[in-house]
Amino acid sequence: MCRILYLSTFLLLLTGIATAQDNAQLPAKWTLEDCINYAKENNIQINTLKLSSDAAKLDWQQSKNNRLPNVNGTISQSLVNSNNADPVIGGFQTQANFSSNYGINSSMTIYNGGYLNNDIRSKSLSLESANLTVQETTNNITLSITQAFLNILLAKENITYLKQVLATSDAQLKQSQQRFDAGSISKKDLLQFQSQLASDNYNLVTANNNYQTNIVNLKQLLQLPASYQMEVAEPASVEPQQAVVSLNEAMSAAQEIRPEVKNSEVGVSIAETELAKTKAGRLPTVSLGANLSSGFSDNRDAKYFSQLNNNFYQSLGATIAVPIFSRKLNKTNIAKSKIAIEQAKLDLLNTKTVLNQQVEQAYINLRNAQAQFVAAQTQLKAAEESYHITDEQLKLGAVNAVDVMTQRNTYVQALQSFVQAKYSAVLYNKIYDFYTGKPVTF
Repeated sequence: MCRILYLSTFLLLLTGIATAQDNAQLPAKWTLEDCINYAKENNIQINTLKLSSDAAKLDWQQSKNNRLPNVNGTISQSLVNSNNADPVIGGFQTQANFSSNYGINSSMTIYNGGYLNNDIRSKSLSLESANLTVQETTNNITLSITQAFLNILLAKENITYLKQVLATSDAQLKQSQQRFDAGSISKKDLLQFQSQLASDNYNLVTANNNYQTNIVNLKQLLQLPASYQMEVAEPASVEPQQAVVSLNEAMSAAQEIRPEVKNSEVGVSIAETELAKTKAGRLPTVSLGANLSSGFSDNRDAKYFSQLNNNFYQSLGATIAVPIFSRKLNKTNIAKSKIAIEQAKLDLLNTKTVLNQQVEQAYINLRNAQAQFVAAQTQLKAAEESYHITDEQLKLGAVNAVDVMTQRNTYVQALQSFVQAKYSAVLYNKIYDFYTGKPVTF
């Protein structure tokens, strides 16, 4: 029993050491760049697509190897036991004969209507498409990580502001308690300040919960262990930019650099190459073949090497295969390949259209967010000044609890609207810039 206990403890210690070593390789505080780079290297979906790209590369290399001749060697050994007539003594004699045959043959396609060359091009394009698919997925995950990271920063800033509000409410309650003890305010007013402090404390707890939820969301995107304690690094400055490139410039840039457009263009090229491969089915195929062989049998008087020399056989030939009638299979395949080209062209047109719509929507979202941010700044400034004046009046006993609560609620709402508008503007700024080819960074 003690041995089992010691063994279990030892395994737990090893697990803890291994986990600590893994965590030691992770950043102490994660920047946005750290998150994106980590996802590029460790995300399961991205790595799965990278393996698909590796497989596509092997297909491409094999398509080039298909132009080479193939060489096969054969060796056969046989033992034949049979009853043969004996002309000397009469009757039948049982006789066992051993024989061997050896051969080497090779064949090579000389011409097949350009099929092999077009197959090489098709496999090369498929490899390019696989790499572009990796880029597409990386871009999508990058935007998801950016949004999750900004949600964390938003939650942290919200916590900072709510702590300040809570501290102000606590100071107001202490002042109100002193005034109540002096008989300057009623019990009702004091209870309102107590209720406000409890409400502010509840809001702070909710904000902390939101922060933890956003941390979990980012950890899940990065596929980090649930036990890992993650902390993000706050940028030196998080401010939305007002100056952005024009919508037309952004659309043009997106059409030039976005991998989804390039992937659709490659799809058209693949379909066109497949048509060329299909047309090769109507053309003749020319191939060369060569064969070397020899054999040995022990029922002959000649020695082993003499038989091999006497039985040595060589052949070299060319074959021309001309398709005459294929039950219209080639014609059908060509027609289907032409349809595939038109489908690929429509996919390309749809990809470009959807991308333009996404860029336009990102532009509208950014402009709206910028306008809301400016309005929220003005609103917060006015609400903050009004609340501070009311707070000073409270110290002098010039306002009642209702006025204080009204101004305080207005201030908190303006504060939360400002934080939300600020990070919405930053997020849409990052998304819009990303469409134009700018990396996501602070």
